[in-house]
Amino acid sequence: MDRIRIRGGNRLNGEIPISGAKNAALPLMAASLLTDQKLTLLNAPWLADVGFMGELLRSFGVETSYSRGPAHGEGGRWELTARHITNTTAEYELVRKMRASFLMLGPLLARHGQAKVSLPGGCAIGARPVDLHLKAMQVLGAEIVLEEGYVIAQAPSGLKGASIEFPFVSVGATENALMAAALANGETTLVNAAREPEIMDLGHCLMAMGAQIRGLGTSTIVIDGVDRLRGTVHAVLPDRIETGTYAMAAAICGGDIELTHTSIELIGALVPLLEGTGTTVTTTGLGVAASRNGERLKSIDVQTEPYPGFPTDLQAQFMALMTTAEGISHIKETIFENRFMHVPELSRMGADIQVQGDTATVRGVEKLTGAPVMATDLRASVSLVLAGLAAEGETVISRVYHLDRGFECLEEKLSAVGAQIERLTE
Repeated sequence: MDRIRIRGGNRLNGEIPISGAKNAALPLMAASLLTDQKLTLLNAPWLADVGFMGELLRSFGVETSYSRGPAHGEGGRWELTARHITNTTAEYELVRKMRASFLMLGPLLARHGQAKVSLPGGCAIGARPVDLHLKAMQVLGAEIVLEEGYVIAQAPSGLKGASIEFPFVSVGATENALMAAALANGETTLVNAAREPEIMDLGHCLMAMGAQIRGLGTSTIVIDGVDRLRGTVHAVLPDRIETGTYAMAAAICGGDIELTHTSIELIGALVPLLEGTGTTVTTTGLGVAASRNGERLKSIDVQTEPYPGFPTDLQAQFMALMTTAEGISHIKETIFENRFMHVPELSRMGADIQVQGDTATVRGVEKLTGAPVMATDLRASVSLVLAGLAAEGETVISRVYHLDRGFECLEEKLSAVGAQIERLTE
């Protein structure tokens, strides 16, 4: 099993190209099921989760091809053609690898009138029930039964437009409903819809395919269903989590990093927090620059919230940042109930963190010390990378397959700006 070794203490200077967003690419790939024509996705990252999604689509009969970009982080190209859907069952062995597989439900129902999708099972960062997905499909007219760990859904007469009101914001349920409604008969209104940039990216792609959608970026989205969608070419938006993570790498290590192929608007909630720590964040002609020179980081409190608030997917990284900041910070997690599993590993490196309920109290220490640590989930794993970059001595991170799910060419990108980081392959 691969590990990553880091020798910390280096300042970081140079450019890091930001890849396409995993959380945008996955629903965009699912959208290929909505048309019998070719969907081409540019700026697509090559990640484990993206590979799993391609494997699942092929199991439905989708013709797929992927070509990588000319250099690391420069984006690849997916060509996806669901000319004929030959299978509508998403088997457990594929779905268990990635919860985003459940996004197949809406497109399969809308295009083919039936779907059998395995329940995703457990999740390391807490329960993420699919109830909202199922209720949305039922409101659109689908008949749903649960049988032996599978959701069996049928809409033999097609889906029908309706008003769907989500009791709380759910990105995945919004995406599933948005795709299903695109081919439903009549008008569908999504109330309390998620507003994330990835939702907007999916909506813009669907509109280029011929969908009629209003209200993207707001909490109320209206979709007028159409009879069929066409193929299109769409560029995946930049990864805001990767953008924020590398901006925090500059902050925790010191130095000056320019993040290219991205925009400051994608990390709007993070920018004032970084500035509060003493880090400078500015717009450049190529993207975003993050720099810190001189004084020690300052502590600042943060609370995760649905977009446009501070994203839960940056919480672990921000905690790593606060471990060496001057003073005390409080980090409140309001999205997932079990997303502090990185705390014991950061503590092994000398961090002073106490958790009570949904809040972690971080007392900044003068320095972290390298240690062997273990990744527990995707974002937790990269928080250990940030801590290792700033720590004295050597840090070895095991179970880095979590990293491969969401960060493309991480070692190459960090090495290019001066980090001492390498992958150990056994």
